[in-house]
Amino acid sequence: MPKPIIRIVNLTKKFGNLTAVDHLNLEIEEGEILGLLGPNGAGKTTTLLMLTTVLRPTEGTAFVGPYDVTQEPDKARTLVGMAFQDPKVLWVSTPWDILNWHAKVCGIPSNEREKRLRWVLEEVGLWNERRKSVHTFSGGMRKRIEVAKILVQRPKIAIIDEPTTQIDIVGKHRIWNMIRSLRDEGSTILLATNELYEADVLSDRVAIIHRGKLLVCDNPKKLKDSIPGGDVIEVVLGKDVSKKCLEEVERMNRVVDVLSTKPNHLKIYLNKAEEVLPQITEFFLKMRIPIKSVQMSEPTLDDVFAHYTGLTIEEAEKR
Repeated sequence: MPKPIIRIVNLTKKFGNLTAVDHLNLEIEEGEILGLLGPNGAGKTTTLLMLTTVLRPTEGTAFVGPYDVTQEPDKARTLVGMAFQDPKVLWVSTPWDILNWHAKVCGIPSNEREKRLRWVLEEVGLWNERRKSVHTFSGGMRKRIEVAKILVQRPKIAIIDEPTTQIDIVGKHRIWNMIRSLRDEGSTILLATNELYEADVLSDRVAIIHRGKLLVCDNPKKLKDSIPGGDVIEVVLGKDVSKKCLEEVERMNRVVDVLSTKPNHLKIYLNKAEEVLPQITEFFLKMRIPIKSVQMSEPTLDDVFAHYTGLTIEEAEKR
């Protein structure tokens, strides 16, 4: 079994009365991609900043390789490269200058540097813009430069905060493939995201964090299989549903759980949905509640998050 390369032990960060990260315990295995999934404000970025020694923990600690981030921060930093959520670029700089400077700081020799910069800039689709000032770039283009720093550096541990924010779908797939290649070359990847699909397709394991606490951590399939009932029926109704109606649905055979994400929008977790669906539709017709739409599906990571919190990610971000 792969050994953990990062150990997080009761990691806590408080800002005044706000507890951003609350006694977090987590191990990250060497050579894996671990997705830290949660809404904005869940504590993901704060966790990453403590791992990279930008912030000092209020309580607890973390070990990056053999190094305690509170006792040996300089040594811990030698193992880590980070792509920040908000790109760190100078408006007068060009992509070539930014990446070349970063490569020099990381100790990449000059004969290797030029080849690596060309490869990375071509891969992120910025080769033709390499000598242009970044003040003309969109947010998505600047984000690609930030991710490119990690790809140039190829650190033992790559920490990436929201890797594809503001990037189009073609660019997303390109960056996902590059992150997978980085892992295949020997890097351990820790990425924070609030995009469910990104966490699902990219991560070997997903750790779901909410209000600074770790809720659950496992591979995406096992997380989805952990949802009670193997199927999901989403029903959008023509009017709000009473508590009594919800209780009636919950008592139906093979129904495991019913979640009301909105007053007229139900998620019903159950087994053998094709057998129970006629009974559900008949019930709402009998209650004179119009059915606007019905959709059957397997559970998603959003369902996992909702199962543990009672909220969708979108709803959690509003609270």
